Amino acid sequence: MSTSRKITLKCSDGEALEVDEAVALESQMIKKIIKDDCADNGILLPEVTSKILYKIIEYCKKHVESPKSNDCATGAVGDDLKAWDAEFVKVDQDTLFDLILAANCLNIKSLLDLTCQTVLGLTDGKTFEELVKWYNIKVDLEK
Repeated sequence: MSTSRKITLKCSDGEALEVDEAVALESQMIKKIIKDDCADNGILLPEVTSKILYKIIEYCKKHVESPKSNDCATGAVGDDLKAWDAEFVKVDQDTLFDLILAANCLNIKSLLDLTCQTVLGLTDGKTFEELVKWYNIKVDLEK
């Protein structure tokens, strides 16, 4: 999987991370920057902290390294990746929301779908009051 080209990603907290180009290309935003030949001095990600970028790199690397389900005669590979994804999103609420924002910003559709689906699953069946508390919404019901 390792390519000879490394891409430097500069986080909002000042940390710079080097990743294989194949991993970086999971992001459609980064893919466009690379295609436009604008990645030589690194790619600034002002919306993404290093903590979240490490998680995103972990996700993208796993998805790049995993054989595509149509490459395999059985669905075991796809099932393994689904199980890995399910474990990946077992994070605290703040991290989950940060992953959603970063996946949207970086245009990583599969990660955005996974994280949004996770929120849906976590909120399904909750009452209005439970949702207000879960999302930490300030509501004045007296008006």
